[in-house]
Amino acid sequence: MNIPRPPPEARVALDRLVARDADLARIETAAGPLAWRTRPAGMAGLLQAIVSQQISNQAAAAIWRRLLAIPGALEPAALLAIPDAALRTAGLSRPKIAHARALAAAWGEGLLAGLELMDDEAAIAAIAGVRGLGRWSAEVYLLFALARPDVFPAGDLALAAAIADLKALPARPAPAALRALADAWRPWRGLAARLLWHHWRHVTLRPSFDEA
Repeated sequence: MNIPRPPPEARVALDRLVARDADLARIETAAGPLAWRTRPAGMAGLLQAIVSQQISNQAAAAIWRRLLAIPGALEPAALLAIPDAALRTAGLSRPKIAHARALAAAWGEGLLAGLELMDDEAAIAAIAGVRGLGRWSAEVYLLFALARPDVFPAGDLALAAAIADLKALPARPAPAALRALADAWRPWRGLAARLLWHHWRHVTLRPSFDEA
């Protein structure tokens, strides 16, 4: 498999980041070079976030493949016309079907236009205004689809587990505590998140979404 690596500007920032934090510096030594994971920009990337909510990467990847096999699943008007039964067969739960339809309606109405031009918090607020897309989904989208370098999804359980393991904390930090810990990594908190996920995949031997 040809694994993508960080683009040159991200690699420079990563090197500066790990120079600040000896624990982060250990990750690539143990786990190997960081893979540069991306998601598609636009409705597809946000739909992928809905699919991925609260399930394993393996399960999400399987559902995503089945969803892609449905004609029109990534087009707002066409998705709204797909019967619920077809979406259930792909593996979407009833709430996720409702959330996918809310996303398609919002995208079709232009409510999410110009996300790439907004600052992080404005874009997060716009995305989180869609039913089923909270702050975590918005942050993951900004990080992987728009390559925002300083977005940190502090509500992510894997990030909390990774930092607890890496820094030998007595327990996984709650989101507020995790966000406070991440302040030391500004303006590259998103890159720190990528390293922490990389560490956790190595520790748990769990594949990423695109490896599953």
